Amino acid sequence: MACTNSFIFPTFLRSFLSLSLVFVFISALSCCCRASQVPVPVTVHQGDVSGTVVQDNFLGISFELYPFDTLWGESPQQMPTAMENYLSNLRARIESPLRIRIGGNSMDSAVYVPTQTEMIIVTGDPAADPDDVPVDFGPTLFKVLDAMENVVGQMEFIVGLSMRNSNYTNAIEVASDSRKMLGYRLDAMLLGNEPDLYATHGVHPGYTIQEYITDIGAMLQDLRNSPYGDLVPDTIVGGPTICCDWNLSDILSAGLSEYPYKYYTVQHYAKSICSGPNASNENITYFVSHVNVPAYTNWQKQGVQMASDARIPVLVTEYNTVSCGGSNVSDTFAATLWAIDAGLNYASSGMSGAYLHTREYGILYNLFDPPSPETSTEPNWRTGSPYYAALFLSETFMAGGSIVVDLNLDNSIYDPAATVAGYALYDRAGVKAKRLVFFNYYRADDAGSELAARNFTLEGGLATTAGVRVLAAPNIYERTDISWAGQTVGLNGELDGTQTTEYYYDCAMGCNITVPGPGAALVLLDDVPDDSEFFFGSSTIAPVS
Repeated sequence: MACTNSFIFPTFLRSFLSLSLVFVFISALSCCCRASQVPVPVTVHQGDVSGTVVQDNFLGISFELYPFDTLWGESPQQMPTAMENYLSNLRARIESPLRIRIGGNSMDSAVYVPTQTEMIIVTGDPAADPDDVPVDFGPTLFKVLDAMENVVGQMEFIVGLSMRNSNYTNAIEVASDSRKMLGYRLDAMLLGNEPDLYATHGVHPGYTIQEYITDIGAMLQDLRNSPYGDLVPDTIVGGPTICCDWNLSDILSAGLSEYPYKYYTVQHYAKSICSGPNASNENITYFVSHVNVPAYTNWQKQGVQMASDARIPVLVTEYNTVSCGGSNVSDTFAATLWAIDAGLNYASSGMSGAYLHTREYGILYNLFDPPSPETSTEPNWRTGSPYYAALFLSETFMAGGSIVVDLNLDNSIYDPAATVAGYALYDRAGVKAKRLVFFNYYRADDAGSELAARNFTLEGGLATTAGVRVLAAPNIYERTDISWAGQTVGLNGELDGTQTTEYYYDCAMGCNITVPGPGAALVLLDDVPDDSEFFFGSSTIAPVS
């Protein structure tokens, strides 16, 4: 195959140079000479592809309730500009509302106090159980959600309702105020959080699936007959939000399928550090081997199929690398690549949405951290490596719907030795592939060398041109020097640097797309600068003064 002509196209050129004028200034590069390893052949089937259609807001962010005021601010007047930028960066890249979930163990154990003026008051010792911090919260939570949406743009919120107490009065208060104060912004209310661990954690000793089904029936009845009227006149509840000890299929078969649910919800982490560090949860190579991803995402395969047959979407309301706060792998570039791979694989496995989870200050898998819990309104925030996964995925899924297919490049689904992976995103009809995602899981330290880069060879007839944006870092261990389309995240959540896109113009007969190692690439087929579907421009809405 002949070397493919391409050039790097900075975003600022779009505003004043036509494509023909750019050609005057840019010399064609021979991309097939930039990688010395054997090219990866890419075969993409066209037509009659079936699967779950996912929307452009497939990727959501899940926030633990306990530290929420340290991230979003204590009131609508004290919202951190950094958080405004972090969320705006994601919101600007999609047409649908940005998905936000507020929940976790601390939401399930929290007490809602309608007269409380503070958003959150910690009522117990956070050190006693950092994975389940007891708090009281008040209506300011909903006021801040509304205020942030007014600044950033459309969002839709999922809120948890506690099932830990058999008296559902508190859950009814939350449901009433969330419906009243969030209005159309309220996407769903989830009944309980990880009820499969109620027995293990001593919440309800010996708690069974059948007891849970009975409790769901009682809770729905109370919501219908609340002092505030029917709080579930439409289909707005979700669950079971299980993580560990129960299967979705068993819960549906036990009777959950008889109730009117908007979503079925599950939560899943690749590894756990709840019992301390070990060789498994600190093994970085696990997170850079695609063969591990399908096994991770398909752990509820039977239940997801049952939900699909019933036409009820399944959401992964929490996912991240290592549960109970993360390990020394969770803030590396390996975790970034894994979170993208896992998100795409969830989409290809029948899920309709997936939420990356973030928690209180200092948690290793966090997407972002303020300078301190007390100084969140100041700049100098830390951007966690998983945030770059959110940036990448927010630009990946198509408006109008996509069907995502794992391409099994280099037999990566089955071969542990494979160091590449790839996906195709089809239009909602499954007729034509519109976008591709390639992973180069290069594991050595000599990034930038010819050995590190990989060429992915598109077959002839797939597209005439291609636009490519790249996610890159020096190595899989990197924590801060990460860039997406040439930009890095600054100290106030703003994107710094020149946004860059590489265009390939000789793809009609096939072409090589070069992906640095380690790195990932988003490829838009038949994309050109003058008519591009990439996001262009600045998504910073609160610059540092």
